[in-house]
Amino acid sequence: MKQAALSIVAIAIALICSECVPRPDFSAEALGGGANFTTDAEGVQAFGKMGRMDKQAGREFSSGNSLFKRNWVEAPASVTTFDGVGPLLNARSCGSCHSLDGRAAPPDEFEIERAGLLFRLNNGEVGPHGAPAPHPRYGGQIQDVAVSRVKPEAQVVTTYDTVRGAYADGTPYELYRPIYTLTDLAYGEIDPAYKLSPRIAPQLIGMGLLDNIPEAALLAHADPEDGDGDGISGRPNYIWDVAREKKVVGRFGWKANQPTIRQHTASAFNGDMGLTTTLFPEDEFNAYQQARNEPKPDGGQPEVTDKQLDRVTLYVKALSVPRNRNTDTAAYYRGRTLFYDLNCEACHKASFTTGDQDEIAALNGQTFYPYTDLLLHDMGASLADDCPDHEASGREWRTPPLWGVGKISVVNGHTRLLHDGRARGVAQAILWHGGEAEASKEEFVRLSAEERAALIFFINSL
Repeated sequence: MKQAALSIVAIAIALICSECVPRPDFSAEALGGGANFTTDAEGVQAFGKMGRMDKQAGREFSSGNSLFKRNWVEAPASVTTFDGVGPLLNARSCGSCHSLDGRAAPPDEFEIERAGLLFRLNNGEVGPHGAPAPHPRYGGQIQDVAVSRVKPEAQVVTTYDTVRGAYADGTPYELYRPIYTLTDLAYGEIDPAYKLSPRIAPQLIGMGLLDNIPEAALLAHADPEDGDGDGISGRPNYIWDVAREKKVVGRFGWKANQPTIRQHTASAFNGDMGLTTTLFPEDEFNAYQQARNEPKPDGGQPEVTDKQLDRVTLYVKALSVPRNRNTDTAAYYRGRTLFYDLNCEACHKASFTTGDQDEIAALNGQTFYPYTDLLLHDMGASLADDCPDHEASGREWRTPPLWGVGKISVVNGHTRLLHDGRARGVAQAILWHGGEAEASKEEFVRLSAEERAALIFFINSL
């Protein structure tokens, strides 16, 4: 009896001391966006705060914020500054897809496509500078909205297949595979050789920091031939930079198919809203479509001026990152340890330091924690869209940053993750991993319930 009592005391002491074991200091990681681009903002505004910049930049940020949220109208209009939207489009403002600068959610079962999820068309053929060749009638993406007296291209209806499985401890889980059906095709049938590539609008935090990572720092993590034999072979996507007229490393978009924030923004104005810029001076309204609709006036050339484009670019560039939470807790340490043990950090690189060439001085020399390498990785057949994009294959996706994942539910009211929003939370996102991440996924499946909870706690703290 005495021995049993001593054993109970020993176990209790061990449990207490397990919380007292000295842990590394992760306080620096609390500054996910570095010293200048981390915000303490909570609630629905957590993704919408400006970094630490001077007053002039602050005024331009405010102007960019107004433009970002502005609904553009069709031409001609009494306010010519904001007319020219369409003729074909997916949304009338940047903010309608990136609500509160956050992440869109995909449609529910049998729901028609909603703003924030777009569909690229791709048959594997290559167009100018390595980009996917546009469909001769429908262009590069399906546009489900149109201005007056113009026919929208099509609608996309979403249904889901249930995929069932179980963790090693017997706990069951369900995943939901989206199935997309094109309806109301206004410009003729589409050859089955064309695939749909869904792309959800992600949260926009920390974009300026990612834009300022030295190219050499990104390439240092690339291992396209898997020279070290670890099964991870990330590689860059090389994209045509319209302004510089050369190919550079892609950083933005689900397949790293945009090289800069400015070009990414101009491309969204053009493809998603039907607005021209000096970078993309032609509407997404081809000759075949024009012949089947009434002539539509434009909003001037360009419809989005360079000044407007620059201010929206600055706005996106200057958005801060919510502070990482719980960095001083045992649960954070436990989850972080598992994150490394499962080799998640092989793709989701914890930190980078920005260069010193950005025109916004506050973005220079910042050490920050995005948990991405911005490189392409083969994610396996289950996540493949079979749609090559520049040098990205139909199985490759850019590693998305993990910062802010735990705030999506607060800002946008959902937990939908991955490129098409199919995952309902972090666990489902991990379970969809395959290809280069297959081994890490299988290790996750073998974790205990406590270990899974710790890992998810850590990721949701970022």
